[in-house]
Amino acid sequence: MAYSRRASSQQLRVVIVGNPNCGKSSIFNEITGGLQEVSNYPGVTVEKKVGYFQYEGQTIRIEDLPGLYSFTTYTDEEIIAFKEVLKPDVGLIVNVVDSLNLERNLYLTIQIMELGKPFIIALNMTDIAQKRGFIIDHEKLSRILNVPIVKTVGNKGIGIEELKSLIFKQIKGEKAWLPKHVTYGHEVDTVVEEFSEFLRIKLPDVEKEKARWYTIKLLERDSKLLEKIKNQISEPSEFEKKVENTIKEMEQHENEDSTVIIAQRRYGFVSGAIRECVSYTGEAKQNITDQIDNIICNRVVGPIILLGIISLLFYIVFKTTQEWKWIPFPDEWLSPVELFEKFFEIIALSFSFLEKDYPSIHSLLSDGIIGGVGAVLSFIPLIFALFFLISALEDTGYVARIAFILDRLMRIFGLQGRAILALLISGGIGAGGCAVPGILATRTLQERKDKIITMLVIPFMSCGAKLPVYALLIGAFFQHHRTLVMLTLWALSWFIALISASILNRLVIRGEPTPFVLELHPYHVPVLRSVLRHTWGRTWMYIRKAGTLILAVNIIMWALIYIPLPLYQTNQSNNEQHNIEYSIAGILGKMIEPVTKHIGFDWKLNIALIGGIAAKEVIVGTLGTVYHMEISESNEQDSLSANLSQHKEWYPLRAFTLMIFVMLYAPCVATLVTIGRETGTIRIPVFSLFFSTTIAFLVSLIVFHIGHLLSLGT
Repeated sequence: MAYSRRASSQQLRVVIVGNPNCGKSSIFNEITGGLQEVSNYPGVTVEKKVGYFQYEGQTIRIEDLPGLYSFTTYTDEEIIAFKEVLKPDVGLIVNVVDSLNLERNLYLTIQIMELGKPFIIALNMTDIAQKRGFIIDHEKLSRILNVPIVKTVGNKGIGIEELKSLIFKQIKGEKAWLPKHVTYGHEVDTVVEEFSEFLRIKLPDVEKEKARWYTIKLLERDSKLLEKIKNQISEPSEFEKKVENTIKEMEQHENEDSTVIIAQRRYGFVSGAIRECVSYTGEAKQNITDQIDNIICNRVVGPIILLGIISLLFYIVFKTTQEWKWIPFPDEWLSPVELFEKFFEIIALSFSFLEKDYPSIHSLLSDGIIGGVGAVLSFIPLIFALFFLISALEDTGYVARIAFILDRLMRIFGLQGRAILALLISGGIGAGGCAVPGILATRTLQERKDKIITMLVIPFMSCGAKLPVYALLIGAFFQHHRTLVMLTLWALSWFIALISASILNRLVIRGEPTPFVLELHPYHVPVLRSVLRHTWGRTWMYIRKAGTLILAVNIIMWALIYIPLPLYQTNQSNNEQHNIEYSIAGILGKMIEPVTKHIGFDWKLNIALIGGIAAKEVIVGTLGTVYHMEISESNEQDSLSANLSQHKEWYPLRAFTLMIFVMLYAPCVATLVTIGRETGTIRIPVFSLFFSTTIAFLVSLIVFHIGHLLSLGT
């Protein structure tokens, strides 16, 4: 039947909202019957889908918005969907909910309820849910939420006519379904109501009805909304102070970050609704995720598979970036890491014309910057490969399974189950994380004891900053055992972290670990675009860090190495090494040599370790500077790895001991600052500094002397 697609210009918009892969598009296609227009939203490449359907002689316009998980937006698609929902001409929201993943989908539903706009829930994929043994009382759920719910099967057209009827009644004004207020617990509700009243007075008349929703977003620290409101009211600075004070009071009372408080209350509301409305039959059929999990999460087989996956990860990284020579170069074939090393060697040689007339400038450029930062940047291919594989692993859903597999082990050593996620973020998967976001992730832990213990053991994980040190020394001394050495370091980092947590839990910070509940999402095939985006983001952070913090610290370290102390200038020879030995850095290195000599470290190595407190990558840069200056009189321009492998002071046991010490000793400055901010005291970061370094020294001492006794790698 032909009819005009043009809806009334006065008609309110109907939008379809839901999580990605919840079946939105199939419902949209069934409602519109192919009467659709596809274009792009202004200024972006995101598709805009608009369709039409006729009901009782009236044409109704409906839009399929991009999928989003919550109103905390990141991607272009999520930002667009969020903005479209907020527009005043949206008269009805159709929220498509996946029956198989109720908890995750209803989190977005709760946020739609917070808006206070009329909406309908399309409970989709109910046929598959029924086959899997999920019995959902949609009528009871409808009463709890005060929202009409239609059971649908989008790809079969089931429930579509009922959905059309409800949409028509809302558009015609025959029905008005306004959801009930979401409750967050007595204390938080009191804060929300009090601040809503305060905000309602401040807002313009057209914005007053949004006061409650604005309050919730402000409590979630929505900076964009805060700026918007400040531009609409008088005395914006006083208002901002009021917001901060309200957040601080709530956080102090709940002993938790405000964004976490709101998220937890939403999930609590969702969990309560699910308990009331969902039951399960004994005939539930297993899907492919369950079948895989029976193997992956098995108590015996699971840890073996985990060990195999981590081993494969390290093998692929080293094989493709350091061992596999697949890049042609004049007269030879190079691996990606060798190509980068060759590139920085050529740059260093290009400054050789300065050596005779401007030796200081030549040394700064060649030794301090190129020899230092270049040594760090040479490992970009290895860093990229590792981040790519870890991002792909995260995308499949396997990382949550790692947490599940390790949960029982964690509880034995007194660590709270949720601490696993913080440790994985910090590098627990395989030297691909960072301690700072790991420390921030401890905000999800409820007990202060659990937070502090987790913060103190997080620095033992092999973060991405330590990887260049590992790669340098493994390439120099363990070329035929790269995967085994890396796997040993990974296992040792977990072992030391767990033992340390057990000691802290029993002797320093006592208490019982709280229970841990983890949602295991279905497996997914990694999306290449998403994996590459995450990989590049992490790699760019590494490059940016090398070009800012590491560059600055390397220049400082070069100055400390290059400039001799006047007190020690008498009777010096012209030997370059002698100048380094009696520089400021050399004297500092010699001051701690009486202690570090017991683990095989000399003053030159101590210089690098001092610089490594700022950032672990600086260790590679400082070693590059020290040994580049030491051989500067020769014409050799070998890579740092090659120089170390040929140096008489270096041998495999010393290299392995150094890797262990670097893995465990003093957290970097950024980590210490973050620990201080999160705990609100300077005592914990100071304790972390000495605790980590003490553990590092004791473990290195044991390894070094046992190695000597057994004549291993000397």
